[in-house]
Amino acid sequence: MWFLRGMLRIPWTAKKKKTNERVLNEANKRRSLVRTIRKRQATFLGHVMRRGKLEHLVTTGKFEGKRSRGRQREKIMDGLATWLGPGKVSDILAAVKDRDLWRDMIANAYKQGT
Repeated sequence: MWFLRGMLRIPWTAKKKKTNERVLNEANKRRSLVRTIRKRQATFLGHVMRRGKLEHLVTTGKFEGKRSRGRQREKIMDGLATWLGPGKVSDILAAVKDRDLWRDMIANAYKQGT
């Protein structure tokens, strides 16, 4: 963020008055790190699901054993289901099999910036 503040000539003393969101709006920029991470997760998930080996079992969460105590961790599939839009995990698993459909879903979600 410091480079945008320098380009817009915002002094460091105005840090409390100008939030990072306001600086991004002035520069007409958006945060893209989370979107890039989700896109890479989705492409990796497509690769793993088409192979159908041990990684497939781990990412879908279908392995035997006792669940640990406390709050359950968020699964990769649940995070991608919310990122890719309204739909169930089973719909996503079916879409992974068709490579062109999966690429289109990823591209549309990336363009929307969710």
